[in-house]
Amino acid sequence: MRHFGYLSASDTGALFEAPPEPFGRGSGTGLLSVALGATLYMPASRPALAADVTKQAAAGVTSVVACLEDSIADDRLAEAEDNLVAALTELHGDAAAELPLLFVRVRAPEQIPALVARLGRAAAVLDGFVLPKFTAERGADFLRAVDAADAARTGAPPLLVMPVIESGAVLYAESRVAELTRLRDLLHRERRRVLAVRLGATDLCALYGLRRSPDLSIYDVKVVSDLIADVVNVLGRADGSGFTVTGPVWEYYGGHDGGPERIFKPQLRQSPFLEHDEPDLRGQLVSRAIDGLIREVTLDRANGLTGKTVIHPSHVGVVHALSVVPYEEHRDAADVLGSGASGGVLASVHRNKMNEVRPHAAWARQTMLRAQVFGVAADGVSFVDLLAASLRR
Repeated sequence: MRHFGYLSASDTGALFEAPPEPFGRGSGTGLLSVALGATLYMPASRPALAADVTKQAAAGVTSVVACLEDSIADDRLAEAEDNLVAALTELHGDAAAELPLLFVRVRAPEQIPALVARLGRAAAVLDGFVLPKFTAERGADFLRAVDAADAARTGAPPLLVMPVIESGAVLYAESRVAELTRLRDLLHRERRRVLAVRLGATDLCALYGLRRSPDLSIYDVKVVSDLIADVVNVLGRADGSGFTVTGPVWEYYGGHDGGPERIFKPQLRQSPFLEHDEPDLRGQLVSRAIDGLIREVTLDRANGLTGKTVIHPSHVGVVHALSVVPYEEHRDAADVLGSGASGGVLASVHRNKMNEVRPHAAWARQTMLRAQVFGVAADGVSFVDLLAASLRR
């Protein structure tokens, strides 16, 4: 797999100082968790699920979750499971298919070994499971179920997991610290198979009867944004003990009626679009509430989150364009890492900021991982250019 692999050689050469490098299932969880990018969720009941997976992979999606949980009505669960098994079997039988990383979000632990048993040899296409409403108590059952499923798969790499933080035990103030501490201990024991920790913003908001509008980001919903800070604090540390924590879903996308009424002015500046000869692109983004997604992805990174859950294909290119490392940022990271362990402070190559070697070292290492899988933009190339090229394909 390679991000932006759908671009022509000429577009790649014009847009990137260093193009994205290929990655695969053997790349290791450290790199692979960064490479997830925009993880596209699909209901497992989709009639053409196998075709949809291959179509989205060709369009640039590198990680897909087939959902058997909240997106499936209770009385259609068995039907969705049948559909999922048929789709994964079809994908396994298509030798020419270029597949993304494939995960299944289950409802209950017992579904995991049952699905793997039903799939038989076709379970080889499955990279792992998304574990919903993950708590220290319920999580242990999920992880034991993954162990059981692994034991039934012969010759396949270990299944990976992405637990979802979305329960009252972790949101409520009186139990949060104790629950996060227990979660950290549990996840450390299973570190080899934990790819990333995901945040279930919709379920967290539901505990208080809340839903954010397209004018607001999840960081404006304080009861949830406070939790995000604490999850990163306990589970996302950059000292080698942390995990990749991914950004929560942005649930708005453009429809025929333009979507919900907007009250506030968009915060997407006009000048970058004018400077890069894309004056109409800004209007298209605002009309589909994509300006809110752009702002939230930017806030995600500022708050220690990497990648994002998405529920619409139109969001994928936006998340990936924002994941490319800007030329100046890459130069700063290279300077920091090239200065050795002696410390000190450096002026940036553009003489507009200071780079402190020791405090910025962890940031620089993370930036280089992102540069490896998403590439480094050419000097003068912005998010606007990258997104416009993605939309033109």
